[in-house]
Amino acid sequence: MNNAQQSSAKDFLKRLSENSGVSGYEESLTPLVQAEFHPLADAVYTDALGNIYAHKKGTIGRYKIMLAAHMDEIGLMVKGIEQSGFIRFTTVGGVDQRTLLSQEVIIHGRKPVLGVIGSIPPHLLSDNGEKAVKIDEMGIDVGLPYDKIREVIQVGDIITLRRQCIEMLNQLVAGKSFDDRAGVVVMKICLEELQKIQHAHDVIAVTTTQEELGYRGAITSSYTLNPDLGIAIDVTHALTPDTKGQVDVELGKGPAVAIGPNFHPLVYEELLKSAREWRVPYQIHPVPGRSGTDAWAIQVTQAGVPTGLVSIPLRYMHTTVETIDMRDIVHTGKLLAYFIAGLPEDLEGKICY
Repeated sequence: MNNAQQSSAKDFLKRLSENSGVSGYEESLTPLVQAEFHPLADAVYTDALGNIYAHKKGTIGRYKIMLAAHMDEIGLMVKGIEQSGFIRFTTVGGVDQRTLLSQEVIIHGRKPVLGVIGSIPPHLLSDNGEKAVKIDEMGIDVGLPYDKIREVIQVGDIITLRRQCIEMLNQLVAGKSFDDRAGVVVMKICLEELQKIQHAHDVIAVTTTQEELGYRGAITSSYTLNPDLGIAIDVTHALTPDTKGQVDVELGKGPAVAIGPNFHPLVYEELLKSAREWRVPYQIHPVPGRSGTDAWAIQVTQAGVPTGLVSIPLRYMHTTVETIDMRDIVHTGKLLAYFIAGLPEDLEGKICY
């Protein structure tokens, strides 16, 4: 594996992770993503919903291959400011409330304000803190009195959890919002690989918005592009000691290729064929129903799009310590590039409904 490529991918992932982009408020990520994609694509542009498109032309360009990875993250929103100076909040997307207590946060008001999420100490509770604290019982402390808070913060301001990435042993990295900014890094690696190998078809890599609220960016971007083939890139649950047989996918064993009704069987077979031919490690991920990814939206765009899903194994999803193996990210990007380059010039009879 190319160490320079992995190092570059890790740096990009860290910068994406440590930035803020709650669903519907992803605009701070736009210049960062555009700067990385511009050298790798023939055109980079955005749309009204904030999706970013990186269009790389193929040698023939008769067909369009769409790649999609969402760049939004779950987060919080101010819902009230108390006279005591504590800020009440609600969630944006599927936040695991168990993980909120004692987190550092950034409130994106008229200027960024740092705070901490706190609640009553266990010493003052009748159950000694044996029960999980509900979100309605938590408050954000920013160290300011009510009047000063109102000068910079108002109801409706977005809040992000504050976390710096940490490098662990054995090429693992932990941080927030790897779901699914790791997928954005995968698309960059794919475009880098396609600089080196010939591909017949146009590739449009899309960083989608508002996936955590219902695949909204994927719905609009896939409708706009109406691609001939689509691949969603997301994360999937990786094995931990407490998954107790619910999870078979493991870190470090390559991307998980999904099979099920949300995915075209020939797209699945071509992905496996490319993995075997290029000796890319992979895992098989059965998804018998709703995939909960951008693939769900792409598949039913307009008259229907042959769709696949390639997922990066990830531990502790929707927390600030999501953990990922950098080797899986690089292998996923390379697999997609080899898959695209290996597609025949005529897709009409190869992949259709």
